[in-house]
Amino acid sequence: MTLGKRLRERRERFGKTQMDAARELEISNVQLSRYESDDRKPEPEMLSRFAEYYRTTTDYLLGRTEDSTLASGDSALYAEFELFIRNPEHGVFFKDYLDAPEERKEEMRRFWEFIRDKERNRKPGDRQGE
Repeated sequence: MTLGKRLRERRERFGKTQMDAARELEISNVQLSRYESDDRKPEPEMLSRFAEYYRTTTDYLLGRTEDSTLASGDSALYAEFELFIRNPEHGVFFKDYLDAPEERKEEMRRFWEFIRDKERNRKPGDRQGE
């Protein structure tokens, strides 16, 4: 399978349109289309962004492996997430996570990472989102 086909397969796995993925990756729809059709090859930095965005490895995207799972460092992040959702105070929000299909779990983990990153520098007494 080519790089372009793998990019498209990952995008579709996450239920994203080319427009959505291009906007979130901060590239043009035309540029993403060219990558997916193998008309252009991404620079190494862009390849890394694709791997991060699609929750896979550059080796998978480049066809060096058929294993699309993330490295063990990412597993630690997911373990942290699962500890978070098992907390009764947090678990209500993510109550469906443990029984969700893998695609839905990926979405929920990304949402949690977004929230965690936004709140990282918040100080006690700051209002949420400030």
